[in-house]
Amino acid sequence: MPAHALAHAMALEDEVQDVVALPAATPAPMRGSSSRKRSITVAGHRTSISLEDAFWDALVEAARAERVSIAALVARIDEGRGGNLSSAIRVWLLYRAQGAA
Repeated sequence: MPAHALAHAMALEDEVQDVVALPAATPAPMRGSSSRKRSITVAGHRTSISLEDAFWDALVEAARAERVSIAALVARIDEGRGGNLSSAIRVWLLYRAQGAA
């Protein structure tokens, strides 16, 4: 482990010791919190989308459920977005999970 990474890890350990214990109902650290960037073609041009693993999994599942490609689903989300595409995908997936998409 590089020296700067070790120093950072030790600093984080010191910070963790200062944190007040969380209530028992708080979930353990969630899988899928690391972000991945992937490129897809939307409306005829390549674009990069950065999503956490959990959102990529949800996007793949949504495309399967709707029997469309990931690119087709993202294109549909892209048509109705007002800002950042990655954020629009996360919000769309949240609404879908809540039964509103």
